[in-house]
Amino acid sequence: MLPTPRQDDILALARANRRVTVDDLAARFGVTPQTIRKDLNDLCDARLLNRIHGGAVFPTSNENVQYEARRAIAAAEKQEIGRAAAALIPDNSSLFINIGTTTEAVGEALFDHRDLMVITNNINVANRLRLSSGNEVVIAGGVVRHSDGGIVGEAAVDFIRQFKVDFAVIGVSALDEDGELLDFDFREVKVAQAIISNARHVILVSDSSKFERAAPVRIGHISQVHTFVTDRCPSERFRAACADNDVRLIETAL
Repeated sequence: MLPTPRQDDILALARANRRVTVDDLAARFGVTPQTIRKDLNDLCDARLLNRIHGGAVFPTSNENVQYEARRAIAAAEKQEIGRAAAALIPDNSSLFINIGTTTEAVGEALFDHRDLMVITNNINVANRLRLSSGNEVVIAGGVVRHSDGGIVGEAAVDFIRQFKVDFAVIGVSALDEDGELLDFDFREVKVAQAIISNARHVILVSDSSKFERAAPVRIGHISQVHTFVTDRCPSERFRAACADNDVRLIETAL
């Protein structure tokens, strides 16, 4: 499901306020409560919100949104981020791409590149880029997560460590204002850490909604990144951390 413009606005309000009510939304948008209930039901069916009596709440900080639903969150922003990140990667390069809907957008934008060697633990990226005859795709071995097609575990970590590549494209589940990069699954974190350690240039891709979320497992710090591509950086503390650590900040919405 792709949210309608009004449903996108409802999601943004829920993110900002943690909960929304039918009556308030009906008054704000000038529509009937029945229309708002249908919007909330659609968003809850897509696992973007959780239904409560009289309204809905944004998923809690330790609850990861289902993968297909995450594709719909900030979809246009992710496409712009994907194009901007892909523009940083020249033909004839080697790179890692990890799990995530934003990293998938980068993979999509790389389709017309030539002579790339793409190493990934993301089945969705591999399945798309395998159709690009000008590039070589190498996929990690390990345990496949049913939820998103990500390959995790020690076998994937050991596989990644065999390479030293030009670029790494990584995504995260949450960004903390102090510069911490966070995720939900410690197995994926181990893979992401191996990717960061074995790339010459690390590109972090994330839409601005990740500043509004929290996750329990630490991947690393923004100081380990060379370029951060986002639609916008709403946190002045995070922006300062980028500047202090010579991280190039690219905001596609500007």
